[in-house]
Amino acid sequence: MKYAFIKQHEDHHPAKLLCQVMGIHPSGYYAWKKQPVSARAKDNQRLLGLIKQSWLESGCIYGYRKVYDDMMDLSETCSENRVQRLMHKEGLKAQVGYKKHRYIKGGKPAVVAPNHIQRQFDVKTPTNTWVTDITYIRTYEGWLYLAVVVDLFSRRVIGWSMQSRMHVDLVMSALLMAIWHRKPTNKVYIHSDQGSQYTSTDWQRFLKDHNLICSMSRRGNCHDNAVAESFFQLLKRERVKRKIYKTHEDARRDIFDYIELFFNPKRKHGYNGNLSPAEFEKRYFVKLGSV
Repeated sequence: MKYAFIKQHEDHHPAKLLCQVMGIHPSGYYAWKKQPVSARAKDNQRLLGLIKQSWLESGCIYGYRKVYDDMMDLSETCSENRVQRLMHKEGLKAQVGYKKHRYIKGGKPAVVAPNHIQRQFDVKTPTNTWVTDITYIRTYEGWLYLAVVVDLFSRRVIGWSMQSRMHVDLVMSALLMAIWHRKPTNKVYIHSDQGSQYTSTDWQRFLKDHNLICSMSRRGNCHDNAVAESFFQLLKRERVKRKIYKTHEDARRDIFDYIELFFNPKRKHGYNGNLSPAEFEKRYFVKLGSV
């Protein structure tokens, strides 16, 4: 609406000039301003405040669908279209990802271990199947490498480690954290690619000593470890983007904040029925205890 546009911009430009540009008479605009605000407009302003809070708490990454889910959690009576319209008007947008790379299909089978999970990423119980992988983070002090361990049950990051060198102790530290958090009593599958860290004797011996069953992707096929790849895509899209951290410590603090204070406890996942990994596990154990 032309009047609303003028009102939105009259703090920066004279109202009469804006009326002239929009081709309307100033008297009509001032008469419109004197009209009382409708109940619908007031409710839109109230709802927009809640929408902005949800969007900001997500780190400015949520689109209208996830923000709408937050509104439903607050027992707001609004439609998904209304949330989308208010966000569009306010310029609140979801974080857009990068262009997807093309990957080679197939690949030779792993020599060290077979692919036990065979892309069966839908796991019904926690501490049954974990996936692990490594990515890199740019800093002005040089590359920093991040290894994570993700439980397929809830997509929760249960172990992670960051080091300036991509040695076997990088992945061992992440796995030790996962074991410390979960304390598995039964056999657990741990799936990875065929990187040198995962094919090393130290890694294989550690898995055997801790009752963990090694599973590996086919060489050159990232889709065999799609859940770990998906987490790294989210991390870089929603937090790291194209920034370069000043120091390794800056990167560690920011990655800690993303994993422990946002991703695990707050970020909604479609796989979890739009629940965070922590909430998904909490409801599972509550339900299990009531049986």
